[in-house]
Amino acid sequence: MLAFSRPFWPLFLHVLGAMTLYGAFIAAVVVAIAGHARATLSSLAIAVPAWLVTLAGALWIAHDEGLGNSNATWIGIGHLVLEPGVVILLGSIACAFWWTRSGKAVAGRVVAGLSLVYLALLTVALLAMSGKWG
Repeated sequence: MLAFSRPFWPLFLHVLGAMTLYGAFIAAVVVAIAGHARATLSSLAIAVPAWLVTLAGALWIAHDEGLGNSNATWIGIGHLVLEPGVVILLGSIACAFWWTRSGKAVAGRVVAGLSLVYLALLTVALLAMSGKWG
């Protein structure tokens, strides 16, 4: 009911981007563990625009709702996971590219590990956003 009172498009884009980002990392972990380098790179390539849409939606709704100076824990967790997470995302993409070019198994394990770490962080952010901690 609370979401119904919010502006539709910023929240819709934020949630759509976040769901796509989460799904892309689930797919990346699964196909990396299965040993498919190109499929892993494709999954992570989908995560880049999803990350951008998630961030844009978050900033848009924070601006519209006046949450820029909010000390809410759930907003802080969301920003701590999303914004620095681009480093993990780009690192995963770089390792997946290395994996497709070299075929080394260690690159696949690094991609799976990085993707799993970011998936765990996204899960914490998802729980914080859905429960509105603090």
